[in-house]
Amino acid sequence: MSNPVKRNWDVVITGGGLAGLTLARQLRRRLPHLSILVVERHSFPVPEAAFKVGESTVEIGAHYFGEVLGLREHLEERHLPKHGLRYFFTADGNHDIARRVELGPAEVPVVPSYQIDRGRLENELVVLNRTDGIEIQEGCRVEDVSVNPGAHRVRYTRDGETSEVEARWLVDASGRAGLLKRQLSLARGTDHAVNAAWFRLSTTITIDDWSTAGDWRGYMHTGARWLSTNHLMGRGYWVWLIPLGSGSISVGIVADPAVHPLAAYNRFDRALGWLRAYEPQVAEHVERLQGGLEDFRVLRHFSHGCTRVFSGDQGWFISGEAGVFTDPLYSPGSDFIAIGNDFITELIARAEAGESIAATAEHYNRMHLLLFQAYLHVYTGQYPIMGSAQVMTAKVLWDFAAYWAITAQIYFRRRYTDLTLMRQVEPLLQRFFLLHARVQRSLRQWYERMPEGGDEARIDLLRLPFLSAWQRELTHPREGALENVLAENFAGLEALAAALQHMAERQPGDAPAGDQRMLDEVTEVIGLGGWAPARREHGLSGGQM
Repeated sequence: MSNPVKRNWDVVITGGGLAGLTLARQLRRRLPHLSILVVERHSFPVPEAAFKVGESTVEIGAHYFGEVLGLREHLEERHLPKHGLRYFFTADGNHDIARRVELGPAEVPVVPSYQIDRGRLENELVVLNRTDGIEIQEGCRVEDVSVNPGAHRVRYTRDGETSEVEARWLVDASGRAGLLKRQLSLARGTDHAVNAAWFRLSTTITIDDWSTAGDWRGYMHTGARWLSTNHLMGRGYWVWLIPLGSGSISVGIVADPAVHPLAAYNRFDRALGWLRAYEPQVAEHVERLQGGLEDFRVLRHFSHGCTRVFSGDQGWFISGEAGVFTDPLYSPGSDFIAIGNDFITELIARAEAGESIAATAEHYNRMHLLLFQAYLHVYTGQYPIMGSAQVMTAKVLWDFAAYWAITAQIYFRRRYTDLTLMRQVEPLLQRFFLLHARVQRSLRQWYERMPEGGDEARIDLLRLPFLSAWQRELTHPREGALENVLAENFAGLEALAAALQHMAERQPGDAPAGDQRMLDEVTEVIGLGGWAPARREHGLSGGQM
């Protein structure tokens, strides 16, 4: 190479996408003395909009990008604020958005998240990392990775020239290429066999303009629906609409192949035909804007696991999709990057301080894979439920509650890497994971006994006091030791699980009419059950809506 890269490095990261670039920045901020090389196959700047999927963030990922990595100003100026996750359920052929059950916030959520243009964000990370002295070799093809503790070797080619480098620490952030996973035979399949196709259009779609009905217009107190990650739901599928700061829009179809075979939407013309059949209002706008089609991508059976993601004794780590991936429904991809990169950074920092990290890496590896399995329960076998507004509303309620009450509470307090705390709360987390799996099974059974569809309604889950309190506490934490907060929150989840189980076991004719009344009943049952620590903290009564 005309400007040969230096041969020996402290850290070599294979893959300069979101996982690799964010890890490089996090390592530089935590351990500025390290020499870091990123080897990436793309050349920068990469295109905006039509680049990579994974544009929606939720609370953990947004907090990681904005606060841990110091990117909040860039996110606020160059990307779009996200107005929560929003769901619309099937009604009368889906020709009128205002007649569908809408599940989403009426106001902008208090905890920020963003719709990110992946190309724009990764270009910014490259500039920042290079300014901070991180070496990024672009346009490279990794030919071989050799795992040798203390002297890992990476061989790659660029413009026909071959280079080989050594590193004390090796990180695989190569995405679905999974370099280390393949080489070390770490791949593990999942039972969640779902497919996706997506495309970007150069002009956005403003869902707020799809109806002029007064109740449709009047529901939003502030902000706009089009800034949400909008999900259009039906039996076995959902369609996403995600606006991007570059002015484009991302449109995706995600479906269970047992209900909607991939061949029905695996080309743009087929996807447009599929949308005409199942989401005609989306199809109408896509057809009108198809002259601005920027790309079209397909991914079969996207969920995958891994038997190990961190090896402390050998000094290698796997970040992001090079290790595990669940499902895009609740936008968890950046969450796993955040938590995984925290683990990796902490392990390298401990080793740099002279600590033996083998046992710590085992604990982090087990915790990361336990979280993956817990997340996987959210999606596996659950796609048929998407055809039931009532059961899916209950599911979203539970999934949000579990995330804000436990998972995100630990992350926002930066405690996943705290060995003492995590060992102390591990029995509670095991109970939480078991409860979570049981609720998901109950939801599937409820769906099998429940007719599809739902009454026309606009439902804001954040009007439930205990749920809004848990979300608000992410950025305004409750006083007291985290282990006590988690114990109180888990008691609340047990009460919520019991209320949902009670409703799931009734005969369909005994259920309250209407999805909003179901939420009223949830609040009443939990309030009568005597559980109210979060509500007491914020001065909210058990029955307040």
